[in-house]
Amino acid sequence: MIDAKNKIITEEMKEVAKKERIDPERLRKLIARGYVVIPKNVHRDTTPVGIGEGLRTKVNVNIGTSPDCVDIEMEIRKTEIANKYGADAIMDLSTGGNLPEIRKTIMKHTKLPIGTVPIYEVGVESKKKYGSVVDMDEDLIFKVIERQAKEGVDFMTLHCGITKETVETLKKSNRIMGIVSRGGAFLAAYIIHHGKENPLYENFNYLLEILKEYDVTISLGDGMRPGCLCDGTDRAQIHELIVLGELVERCREAGVQAMVEGPGHIPLNNIESNVRLQKSICKNAPFYVLGPVVTDMAPGYDHITAAIGGAIAGYAGANFLCYVTPAEHVRLMKEEDVKEGLIATKIAAQAADIARGNKIAWEMEKEMALARKHHLWEKQFQLAFDKEKPKKMREELPSSNEKACSVCGDLCALLIAESIFKD
Repeated sequence: MIDAKNKIITEEMKEVAKKERIDPERLRKLIARGYVVIPKNVHRDTTPVGIGEGLRTKVNVNIGTSPDCVDIEMEIRKTEIANKYGADAIMDLSTGGNLPEIRKTIMKHTKLPIGTVPIYEVGVESKKKYGSVVDMDEDLIFKVIERQAKEGVDFMTLHCGITKETVETLKKSNRIMGIVSRGGAFLAAYIIHHGKENPLYENFNYLLEILKEYDVTISLGDGMRPGCLCDGTDRAQIHELIVLGELVERCREAGVQAMVEGPGHIPLNNIESNVRLQKSICKNAPFYVLGPVVTDMAPGYDHITAAIGGAIAGYAGANFLCYVTPAEHVRLMKEEDVKEGLIATKIAAQAADIARGNKIAWEMEKEMALARKHHLWEKQFQLAFDKEKPKKMREELPSSNEKACSVCGDLCALLIAESIFKD
Protein backbone atom coordinates (compact mmCIF):
# COMPACT_ATOMS: atom_id res chain seq x y z
CA MET A 1 0.00 0.00 0.00
CA ILE A 2 2.86 2.37 0.78
CA ASP A 3 4.42 1.62 -2.63
CA ALA A 4 1.07 2.38 -4.27
CA LYS A 5 0.82 5.67 -2.38
CA ASN A 6 4.33 6.52 -3.57
CA LYS A 7 3.23 5.86 -7.18
CA ILE A 8 5.30 2.69 -7.47
CA ILE A 9 3.78 -0.16 -9.50
CA THR A 10 5.16 -3.35 -7.96
CA GLU A 11 5.59 -6.73 -9.64
CA GLU A 12 2.59 -8.00 -7.67
CA MET A 13 0.47 -5.16 -9.03
CA LYS A 14 1.61 -5.93 -12.57
CA GLU A 15 0.72 -9.60 -12.19
CA VAL A 16 -2.73 -8.87 -10.75
CA ALA A 17 -3.38 -6.23 -13.43
CA LYS A 18 -2.53 -8.73 -16.15
CA LYS A 19 -4.79 -11.44 -14.72
CA GLU A 20 -7.67 -9.03 -14.18
CA ARG A 21 -7.12 -7.14 -17.47
CA ILE A 22 -7.03 -3.82 -15.71
CA ASP A 23 -4.65 -0.93 -16.31
CA PRO A 24 -1.73 -1.21 -13.82
CA GLU A 25 -1.90 2.50 -13.02
CA ARG A 26 -5.61 2.27 -12.25
CA LEU A 27 -4.93 -0.72 -10.00
CA ARG A 28 -2.17 1.18 -8.20
CA LYS A 29 -4.58 4.02 -7.44
CA LEU A 30 -7.21 1.61 -6.12
CA ILE A 31 -4.64 0.01 -3.79
CA ALA A 32 -3.40 3.43 -2.63
CA ARG A 33 -6.97 4.38 -1.70
CA GLY A 34 -7.58 1.08 0.08
CA TYR A 35 -10.24 -0.08 -2.38
CA VAL A 36 -8.16 -3.12 -3.43
CA VAL A 37 -5.81 -5.36 -1.43
CA ILE A 38 -3.20 -7.90 -2.51
CA PRO A 39 -2.62 -10.18 0.52
CA LYS A 40 1.04 -11.18 0.33
CA ASN A 41 3.43 -11.52 3.25
CA VAL A 42 7.01 -10.36 2.56
CA HIS A 43 8.28 -13.73 3.89
CA ARG A 44 6.23 -15.94 1.56
CA ASP A 45 6.22 -16.73 -2.15
CA THR A 46 2.48 -16.25 -2.57
CA THR A 47 0.67 -16.02 -5.90
CA PRO A 48 -0.61 -12.42 -5.95
CA VAL A 49 -4.40 -12.20 -5.79
CA GLY A 50 -6.27 -8.91 -6.01
CA ILE A 51 -9.45 -8.41 -3.97
CA GLY A 52 -11.64 -5.35 -4.30
CA GLU A 53 -13.25 -2.81 -6.59
CA GLY A 54 -13.32 -3.55 -10.32
CA LEU A 55 -11.84 -7.06 -9.95
CA ARG A 56 -13.45 -10.48 -10.23
CA THR A 57 -15.21 -11.80 -7.13
CA LYS A 58 -12.80 -14.02 -5.22
CA VAL A 59 -13.48 -17.19 -3.22
CA ASN A 60 -11.89 -18.36 0.04
CA VAL A 61 -11.76 -21.92 1.39
CA ASN A 62 -11.66 -22.63 5.15
CA ILE A 63 -9.86 -25.76 6.31
CA GLY A 64 -8.26 -26.87 9.56
CA THR A 65 -8.26 -29.33 12.41
CA SER A 66 -10.41 -29.40 15.54
CA PRO A 67 -9.77 -30.83 19.04
CA ASP A 68 -11.86 -33.84 18.00
CA CYS A 69 -10.14 -34.42 14.65
CA VAL A 70 -6.43 -33.87 14.09
CA ASP A 71 -5.37 -35.34 10.75
CA ILE A 72 -2.66 -33.38 8.92
CA GLU A 73 -2.85 -35.68 5.89
CA MET A 74 -6.54 -34.84 5.50
CA GLU A 75 -5.72 -31.12 5.70
CA ILE A 76 -3.13 -31.60 2.94
CA ARG A 77 -5.78 -33.28 0.78
CA LYS A 78 -8.18 -30.40 1.47
CA THR A 79 -5.45 -27.96 0.43
CA GLU A 80 -4.88 -29.88 -2.79
CA ILE A 81 -8.62 -29.76 -3.52
CA ALA A 82 -8.58 -25.99 -3.01
CA ASN A 83 -5.66 -25.73 -5.46
CA LYS A 84 -7.28 -28.03 -8.02
CA TYR A 85 -10.76 -26.52 -8.10
CA GLY A 86 -9.76 -22.89 -8.25
CA ALA A 87 -9.87 -21.33 -4.78
CA ASP A 88 -8.36 -17.85 -4.58
CA ALA A 89 -7.26 -18.13 -0.92
CA ILE A 90 -7.20 -20.57 2.00
CA MET A 91 -7.78 -19.92 5.68
CA ASP A 92 -6.33 -22.32 8.24
CA LEU A 93 -8.75 -22.33 11.17
CA SER A 94 -7.07 -25.17 13.07
CA THR A 95 -7.72 -25.50 16.80
CA GLY A 96 -6.41 -29.02 17.44
CA GLY A 97 -2.90 -30.48 17.36
CA ASN A 98 0.39 -28.67 16.78
CA LEU A 99 -0.99 -25.48 15.26
CA PRO A 100 2.29 -23.95 13.95
CA GLU A 101 3.26 -27.28 12.37
CA ILE A 102 -0.15 -27.70 10.73
CA ARG A 103 -0.01 -24.14 9.41
CA LYS A 104 3.48 -24.57 7.98
CA THR A 105 2.48 -27.86 6.34
CA ILE A 106 -0.52 -26.25 4.64
CA MET A 107 1.64 -23.37 3.40
CA LYS A 108 4.12 -25.84 1.90
CA HIS A 109 1.35 -27.35 -0.24
CA THR A 110 -0.04 -24.19 -1.80
CA LYS A 111 0.96 -20.82 -3.21
CA LEU A 112 -2.47 -19.38 -2.58
CA PRO A 113 -2.69 -16.56 -0.02
CA ILE A 114 -3.03 -18.03 3.47
CA GLY A 115 -5.19 -16.49 6.17
CA THR A 116 -5.57 -17.30 9.87
CA VAL A 117 -7.49 -16.21 12.96
CA PRO A 118 -4.65 -15.78 15.49
CA ILE A 119 -6.99 -15.54 18.49
CA TYR A 120 -7.78 -19.24 17.99
CA GLU A 121 -4.17 -20.15 18.72
CA VAL A 122 -4.14 -17.70 21.62
CA GLY A 123 -7.23 -19.41 23.05
CA VAL A 124 -5.71 -22.88 22.66
CA GLU A 125 -2.44 -21.83 24.32
CA SER A 126 -4.29 -20.00 27.12
CA LYS A 127 -6.34 -23.06 27.89
CA LYS A 128 -3.20 -25.19 28.10
CA LYS A 129 -1.33 -22.64 30.19
CA TYR A 130 -4.06 -21.27 32.46
CA GLY A 131 -6.88 -23.80 32.10
CA SER A 132 -9.23 -21.26 30.53
CA VAL A 133 -9.53 -19.31 27.28
CA VAL A 134 -10.64 -16.12 29.07
CA ASP A 135 -7.39 -15.98 31.05
CA MET A 136 -5.42 -15.04 27.93
CA ASP A 137 -3.09 -12.09 28.34
CA GLU A 138 -2.11 -9.23 26.05
CA ASP A 139 1.48 -10.36 25.61
CA LEU A 140 0.39 -13.76 24.35
CA ILE A 141 -2.06 -12.22 21.88
CA PHE A 142 0.58 -10.07 20.20
CA LYS A 143 3.23 -12.77 20.48
CA VAL A 144 1.05 -15.17 18.48
CA ILE A 145 0.20 -12.51 15.88
CA GLU A 146 3.86 -11.68 15.34
CA ARG A 147 4.85 -15.35 15.23
CA GLN A 148 2.29 -16.08 12.53
CA ALA A 149 3.40 -12.99 10.60
CA LYS A 150 7.01 -14.19 10.69
CA GLU A 151 5.88 -17.61 9.40
CA GLY A 152 4.44 -15.98 6.30
CA VAL A 153 0.68 -15.67 6.91
CA ASP A 154 -0.71 -13.32 4.25
CA PHE A 155 -3.91 -12.09 5.92
CA MET A 156 -5.34 -12.31 9.42
CA THR A 157 -8.86 -12.06 10.77
CA LEU A 158 -8.60 -9.88 13.87
CA HIS A 159 -11.69 -8.98 15.86
CA CYS A 160 -10.69 -5.42 16.71
CA GLY A 161 -14.26 -4.10 16.66
CA ILE A 162 -15.34 -6.04 19.75
CA THR A 163 -15.14 -3.28 22.35
CA LYS A 164 -16.52 -2.83 25.86
CA GLU A 165 -19.23 -0.63 24.37
CA THR A 166 -20.06 -3.21 21.71
CA VAL A 167 -20.44 -5.90 24.37
CA GLU A 168 -22.77 -3.62 26.36
CA THR A 169 -24.85 -3.08 23.23
CA LEU A 170 -25.11 -6.85 22.81
CA LYS A 171 -26.17 -7.31 26.45
CA LYS A 172 -29.08 -4.90 25.94
CA SER A 173 -30.22 -6.58 22.71
CA ASN A 174 -32.85 -9.27 22.21
CA ARG A 175 -30.60 -11.53 20.17
CA ILE A 176 -31.52 -15.19 20.00
CA MET A 177 -28.07 -16.57 19.11
CA GLY A 178 -25.82 -14.11 20.93
CA ILE A 179 -22.24 -14.38 19.60
CA VAL A 180 -21.57 -17.11 17.04
CA SER A 181 -18.11 -15.90 16.04
CA ARG A 182 -15.56 -18.00 17.93
CA GLY A 183 -12.98 -15.22 17.92
CA GLY A 184 -15.65 -12.71 18.88
CA ALA A 185 -16.75 -14.92 21.78
CA PHE A 186 -13.16 -15.27 23.04
CA LEU A 187 -12.67 -11.51 23.16
CA ALA A 188 -16.12 -10.68 24.54
CA ALA A 189 -15.49 -13.21 27.32
CA TYR A 190 -12.09 -11.59 27.97
CA ILE A 191 -13.70 -8.15 28.25
CA ILE A 192 -16.40 -9.34 30.66
CA HIS A 193 -14.05 -11.52 32.73
CA HIS A 194 -11.28 -8.94 33.17
CA GLY A 195 -13.33 -5.75 32.92
CA LYS A 196 -10.75 -4.51 30.43
CA GLU A 197 -10.89 -3.19 26.89
CA ASN A 198 -10.16 -5.49 23.94
CA PRO A 199 -6.33 -5.45 23.61
CA LEU A 200 -6.61 -5.50 19.80
CA TYR A 201 -8.65 -2.30 19.91
CA GLU A 202 -6.78 -0.60 22.74
CA ASN A 203 -3.36 -1.32 21.20
CA PHE A 204 -4.40 -0.97 17.57
CA ASN A 205 -1.41 1.20 16.65
CA TYR A 206 0.98 -1.46 17.94
CA LEU A 207 -0.94 -4.10 15.98
CA LEU A 208 -0.56 -2.03 12.83
CA GLU A 209 3.21 -1.81 13.35
CA ILE A 210 3.47 -5.62 13.33
CA LEU A 211 1.23 -6.02 10.28
CA LYS A 212 3.07 -3.27 8.41
CA GLU A 213 6.48 -4.86 9.02
CA TYR A 214 5.44 -8.11 7.32
CA ASP A 215 2.88 -6.59 4.92
CA VAL A 216 0.10 -8.70 6.40
CA THR A 217 -3.38 -7.68 5.25
CA ILE A 218 -5.81 -7.23 8.13
CA SER A 219 -9.27 -8.69 7.73
CA LEU A 220 -11.31 -6.84 10.31
CA GLY A 221 -13.45 -9.59 11.81
CA ASP A 222 -17.19 -9.40 12.32
CA GLY A 223 -17.41 -10.78 15.84
CA MET A 224 -21.00 -9.54 16.17
CA ARG A 225 -22.24 -11.08 12.94
CA PRO A 226 -25.76 -12.55 13.20
CA GLY A 227 -25.89 -16.32 13.66
CA CYS A 228 -29.49 -16.67 12.54
CA LEU A 229 -31.84 -14.70 10.31
CA CYS A 230 -33.80 -13.40 13.29
CA ASP A 231 -30.69 -11.52 14.51
CA GLY A 232 -29.80 -9.92 11.17
CA THR A 233 -28.86 -6.22 10.94
CA ASP A 234 -29.33 -5.47 14.64
CA ARG A 235 -27.69 -2.79 16.78
CA ALA A 236 -24.80 -4.98 17.93
CA GLN A 237 -23.85 -5.82 14.35
CA ILE A 238 -24.08 -2.19 13.20
CA HIS A 239 -22.26 -0.87 16.29
CA GLU A 240 -19.29 -3.09 15.50
CA LEU A 241 -19.42 -2.09 11.83
CA ILE A 242 -19.14 1.60 12.79
CA VAL A 243 -16.04 0.79 14.87
CA LEU A 244 -14.57 -1.14 11.94
CA GLY A 245 -15.14 1.86 9.67
CA GLU A 246 -13.01 3.99 12.01
CA LEU A 247 -10.30 1.32 12.09
CA VAL A 248 -10.22 1.08 8.29
CA GLU A 249 -9.23 4.75 8.15
CA ARG A 250 -6.47 4.18 10.72
CA CYS A 251 -5.16 1.24 8.65
CA ARG A 252 -5.00 3.42 5.54
CA GLU A 253 -3.19 6.19 7.38
CA ALA A 254 -0.61 3.63 8.54
CA GLY A 255 -0.20 2.07 5.09
CA VAL A 256 -1.67 -1.29 6.13
CA GLN A 257 -3.95 -3.11 3.70
CA ALA A 258 -7.40 -3.79 5.17
CA MET A 259 -10.60 -5.57 4.28
CA VAL A 260 -13.78 -5.94 6.32
CA GLU A 261 -15.74 -9.08 7.11
CA GLY A 262 -19.52 -9.12 6.89
CA PRO A 263 -22.66 -10.79 8.16
CA GLY A 264 -23.21 -14.54 8.08
CA HIS A 265 -26.98 -15.08 8.37
CA ILE A 266 -29.31 -12.43 6.90
CA PRO A 267 -32.55 -12.53 4.89
CA LEU A 268 -32.13 -12.36 1.15
CA ASN A 269 -33.91 -8.99 0.93
CA ASN A 270 -31.42 -7.43 3.39
CA ILE A 271 -28.23 -8.42 1.58
CA GLU A 272 -27.96 -5.44 -0.74
CA SER A 273 -28.60 -2.93 2.06
CA ASN A 274 -25.96 -4.64 4.23
CA VAL A 275 -23.37 -4.41 1.45
CA ARG A 276 -24.17 -0.77 0.74
CA LEU A 277 -24.00 0.04 4.44
CA GLN A 278 -20.57 -1.58 4.77
CA LYS A 279 -19.25 0.15 1.67
CA SER A 280 -20.43 3.50 2.99
CA ILE A 281 -19.27 3.18 6.60
CA CYS A 282 -15.97 1.49 5.69
CA LYS A 283 -15.17 3.86 2.81
CA ASN A 284 -15.28 1.20 0.06
CA ALA A 285 -12.90 -1.23 1.77
CA PRO A 286 -12.98 -4.72 0.18
CA PHE A 287 -15.91 -6.64 1.69
CA TYR A 288 -15.39 -10.27 2.74
CA VAL A 289 -18.66 -12.11 3.40
CA LEU A 290 -19.45 -15.52 4.87
CA GLY A 291 -22.22 -16.69 2.56
CA PRO A 292 -24.44 -14.90 3.46
CA VAL A 293 -26.67 -17.78 4.57
CA VAL A 294 -30.25 -16.89 3.54
CA THR A 295 -32.21 -19.54 5.46
CA ASP A 296 -31.48 -21.51 8.61
CA MET A 297 -33.66 -24.44 7.54
CA ALA A 298 -31.11 -26.43 5.52
CA PRO A 299 -28.38 -28.04 7.64
CA GLY A 300 -26.47 -30.37 5.33
CA TYR A 301 -27.18 -28.06 2.39
CA ASP A 302 -25.74 -24.79 3.62
CA HIS A 303 -23.38 -24.62 0.65
CA ILE A 304 -26.54 -23.95 -1.38
CA THR A 305 -28.06 -21.41 1.03
CA ALA A 306 -24.71 -19.59 1.12
CA ALA A 307 -24.25 -19.67 -2.65
CA ILE A 308 -27.64 -18.01 -3.10
CA GLY A 309 -26.63 -15.28 -0.68
CA GLY A 310 -23.13 -15.02 -2.10
CA ALA A 311 -24.38 -14.39 -5.63
CA ILE A 312 -26.57 -11.53 -4.44
CA ALA A 313 -23.85 -10.12 -2.18
CA GLY A 314 -21.32 -10.23 -5.02
CA TYR A 315 -23.72 -8.47 -7.37
CA ALA A 316 -24.39 -5.83 -4.70
CA GLY A 317 -20.65 -5.13 -4.34
CA ALA A 318 -19.08 -7.72 -2.02
CA ASN A 319 -15.59 -8.62 -3.24
CA PHE A 320 -14.60 -11.81 -1.44
CA LEU A 321 -16.85 -14.79 -0.70
CA CYS A 322 -15.96 -17.22 2.07
CA TYR A 323 -17.30 -20.60 1.10
CA VAL A 324 -19.71 -22.57 3.24
CA THR A 325 -19.72 -26.37 3.03
CA PRO A 326 -22.52 -28.92 3.44
CA ALA A 327 -20.98 -29.70 6.84
CA GLU A 328 -21.50 -26.16 8.20
CA HIS A 329 -23.19 -26.18 11.63
CA VAL A 330 -22.94 -30.00 11.75
CA ARG A 331 -19.32 -31.27 11.82
CA LEU A 332 -15.77 -30.65 10.64
CA MET A 333 -15.64 -30.55 6.85
CA LYS A 334 -14.22 -33.52 4.95
CA GLU A 335 -12.52 -33.46 1.56
CA GLU A 336 -15.75 -33.86 -0.42
CA ASP A 337 -17.35 -31.06 1.60
CA VAL A 338 -14.48 -28.76 0.63
CA LYS A 339 -15.00 -29.55 -3.05
CA GLU A 340 -18.77 -29.06 -2.95
CA GLY A 341 -18.55 -25.86 -0.94
CA LEU A 342 -15.86 -24.41 -3.20
CA ILE A 343 -17.67 -25.18 -6.43
CA ALA A 344 -20.98 -23.84 -5.11
CA THR A 345 -19.25 -20.60 -4.11
CA LYS A 346 -17.43 -20.32 -7.44
CA ILE A 347 -20.83 -20.57 -9.12
CA ALA A 348 -22.02 -17.70 -6.92
CA ALA A 349 -18.94 -15.62 -7.76
CA GLN A 350 -19.34 -16.27 -11.49
CA ALA A 351 -23.04 -15.36 -11.36
CA ALA A 352 -22.17 -12.10 -9.57
CA ASP A 353 -19.41 -11.24 -12.05
CA ILE A 354 -21.72 -11.89 -14.99
CA ALA A 355 -24.37 -9.63 -13.50
CA ARG A 356 -21.77 -6.90 -12.93
CA GLY A 357 -20.56 -7.15 -16.54
CA ASN A 358 -17.07 -8.51 -15.93
CA LYS A 359 -15.46 -9.15 -19.33
CA ILE A 360 -13.50 -12.23 -18.24
CA ALA A 361 -16.64 -13.86 -16.85
CA TRP A 362 -18.58 -13.12 -20.03
CA GLU A 363 -15.81 -14.56 -22.20
CA MET A 364 -15.96 -17.78 -20.18
CA GLU A 365 -19.72 -17.97 -20.75
CA LYS A 366 -19.35 -17.42 -24.50
CA GLU A 367 -16.67 -20.10 -24.76
CA MET A 368 -18.95 -22.60 -22.99
CA ALA A 369 -21.92 -21.63 -25.19
CA LEU A 370 -19.88 -22.28 -28.36
CA ALA A 371 -18.69 -25.64 -27.01
CA ARG A 372 -22.30 -26.66 -26.34
CA LYS A 373 -23.49 -25.39 -29.71
CA HIS A 374 -20.89 -27.49 -31.52
CA HIS A 375 -21.34 -30.58 -29.27
CA LEU A 376 -17.73 -30.36 -28.05
CA TRP A 377 -18.20 -32.45 -24.96
CA GLU A 378 -14.54 -32.64 -23.90
CA LYS A 379 -14.25 -28.88 -24.27
CA GLN A 380 -17.31 -28.41 -22.05
CA PHE A 381 -15.80 -30.64 -19.39
CA GLN A 382 -12.51 -28.73 -19.50
CA LEU A 383 -14.29 -25.39 -19.12
CA ALA A 384 -16.49 -26.56 -16.24
CA PHE A 385 -15.71 -25.74 -12.60
CA ASP A 386 -15.90 -29.49 -11.93
CA LYS A 387 -14.29 -31.31 -14.85
CA GLU A 388 -14.82 -34.88 -13.63
CA LYS A 389 -18.44 -34.97 -12.46
CA PRO A 390 -20.22 -34.07 -15.74
CA LYS A 391 -17.93 -36.42 -17.69
CA LYS A 392 -18.69 -39.28 -15.32
CA MET A 393 -22.43 -38.56 -15.52
CA ARG A 394 -22.36 -38.65 -19.31
CA GLU A 395 -20.48 -41.96 -19.28
CA GLU A 396 -22.96 -43.51 -16.82
CA LEU A 397 -25.91 -43.16 -19.22
CA PRO A 398 -24.49 -42.58 -22.70
CA SER A 399 -26.65 -41.51 -25.63
CA SER A 400 -27.08 -43.49 -28.85
CA ASN A 401 -26.17 -40.25 -30.62
CA GLU A 402 -22.63 -39.19 -29.72
CA LYS A 403 -23.49 -35.52 -30.23
CA ALA A 404 -26.44 -35.57 -27.84
CA CYS A 405 -26.99 -36.49 -24.21
CA SER A 406 -29.26 -39.34 -23.08
CA VAL A 407 -32.10 -36.99 -22.10
CA CYS A 408 -33.12 -36.35 -25.72
CA GLY A 409 -30.94 -38.53 -27.95
CA ASP A 410 -32.01 -37.98 -31.58
CA LEU A 411 -34.75 -35.63 -30.35
CA CYS A 412 -32.12 -33.11 -29.24
CA ALA A 413 -33.33 -29.56 -29.90
CA LEU A 414 -29.89 -28.48 -31.10
CA LEU A 415 -29.66 -31.31 -33.61
CA ILE A 416 -33.16 -30.64 -34.98
CA ALA A 417 -32.42 -26.93 -35.29
CA GLU A 418 -29.15 -27.70 -37.11
CA SER A 419 -30.97 -29.87 -39.66
CA ILE A 420 -33.57 -27.17 -40.32
CA PHE A 421 -31.24 -24.17 -40.43
CA LYS A 422 -28.40 -25.67 -42.46
CA ASP A 423 -26.50 -23.21 -44.63
